[in-house]
Amino acid sequence: MSRRHEGWRRAARAAAVAGAVGAAGIGYAAVIERNWFRLRRHELPLLPEGSPPLRVLHLSDAHLTPGRRMLIDWVRGLERYEPDLVVNTGDSLAHPDAVEPFVEALGPLLDRPGAFVYGSNDLFSPRPKNPARYLWRSSKKDYRDRVEPDLPWRELGAAMAGAGWLDLNNRKGRISAGGLSIAAAGVHDSHIGLDRYEEVAGPAPASADLRLGVLHSPEPANLDRFAADGYQLLLAGHTHGGQLCLPFYGTLVTNCGIDRRRAWGLNRYGRAWLNVSGGLGTSPYAPVRFCCRPEASLIDLVPARP
Repeated sequence: MSRRHEGWRRAARAAAVAGAVGAAGIGYAAVIERNWFRLRRHELPLLPEGSPPLRVLHLSDAHLTPGRRMLIDWVRGLERYEPDLVVNTGDSLAHPDAVEPFVEALGPLLDRPGAFVYGSNDLFSPRPKNPARYLWRSSKKDYRDRVEPDLPWRELGAAMAGAGWLDLNNRKGRISAGGLSIAAAGVHDSHIGLDRYEEVAGPAPASADLRLGVLHSPEPANLDRFAADGYQLLLAGHTHGGQLCLPFYGTLVTNCGIDRRRAWGLNRYGRAWLNVSGGLGTSPYAPVRFCCRPEASLIDLVPARP
């Protein structure tokens, strides 16, 4: 056999191996990791001395379609952790018929005190697109020609508000949970320009046991204002933790203004603490996760140490 033919054979074998590895990676990301849910747990000393502990369950970015049975069942099972407060930071829907399955997923959690904001995908359905585009451009540009929502966001909000959850879309209010008084404020999704922080601006009530800021996209402009107004714990989602991450490097892009280091997890943000959920789901047109498992967060708040 000539050297040329041997070279072609080696190249073909290398291409076959690379193809097999690539296919295996896509299969893992689409079938295994996408359904490998985890509960990320934290403890924060934020409450006044002598307060009872407060357990907060933070949900985000379910992007639910009716067929996601594993996701529905996993979220429903979180009731066993007995949270005192449930906060949903948006992008719950990805299909016109997803409200009922999402309510089913929440199940008994709806009987607990809660609060919510919307994300862009609660209003506008996902569209087919090159899933790699987010590596070089923000998905914010995809909404420039979309004016009329085509998802049942009102029905979604009515289901949560009807259960007593506080609507924090450019609103603020008080929540009683776990024997504590919580001052909460939130904004609608900045990713589609619906945030109006001026409608909730002003110092957070010092009399509250906890001051909570809620938003979908963790844009620094809003985070700065929440922190300056004295909100102690800020909850956001949107980033999916990067969705596709690299080992030993982490998040590639955040799809918003937050830095890569704070694309998911609990971190300091000025005088506040910020928890960005890596989210539970994916767009149905990019159904993969790699080195970035879907997640919810359970945050145990305890009295501050003397």
